[in-house]
Amino acid sequence: MVRALRYPTLARIAAAMLIGLAAPALADDFDTQRGQMVADQLVQRGIRQEQVLRAMERVPRHRFVPAHLAARAYDDGPLPIGYDQTISQPYIVALMSELLDLQPGRRVLEIGAGSGYQAAVLSQMGAHVYSIEIIPQLGEAARTLLFALGYRNIHVKIGDGYLGWPEAAPFDGIIVTCAPSQIPEPLKAQLAEGGRIVIPVGGPHVQRLVRLTKTQGRLVEEKVVDVRFVPMVNEKGEKY
Repeated sequence: MVRALRYPTLARIAAAMLIGLAAPALADDFDTQRGQMVADQLVQRGIRQEQVLRAMERVPRHRFVPAHLAARAYDDGPLPIGYDQTISQPYIVALMSELLDLQPGRRVLEIGAGSGYQAAVLSQMGAHVYSIEIIPQLGEAARTLLFALGYRNIHVKIGDGYLGWPEAAPFDGIIVTCAPSQIPEPLKAQLAEGGRIVIPVGGPHVQRLVRLTKTQGRLVEEKVVDVRFVPMVNEKGEKY
């Protein structure tokens, strides 16, 4: 069962905006940290797509973490966001975004909205984003914050990401921020010809980030790098 998130009230929007305002650092400090993050963590590690670098430099990552962790938002690593979930390391967000190789205006399905940060980056790149989150509290918070920050090309709903979003398919790109043991068949079916899936696959200890490209109806797989993501689960918390 999948349910759409409710339209946020003004009170919820105000609360979401206060998440960022609660941080002690000044906006200029965060601008500097973002620039350093892009230069030191992304460019030096080989991220080259201009649209990815621009998006990472513009999206206020400190707004997508708990207020008490805002000063660490641009550190070179993941951070907890509650409910045993994390916001991914900036480099991994940039790498997965680059692997999609998107053009502006393309449709992207994201599995695992989390804090909403990855969706914001894809939106800043010009994508129309459809994001699914299985934890209602995280999905609600992400939806409210994204609306408060002005993102209008992101759709968020609560549901089982393994099943994808068939009524909105096909997608030019699918990005998965949790790891199943096998690539979900529904996601393969919802990928458009020429589209790409970027997904971590494996168990709790060994995972590999892979990219699959649909060519003449077949998926061509490329192995990219070893990673560590939270597992993909169903609504009962059972791992896929």
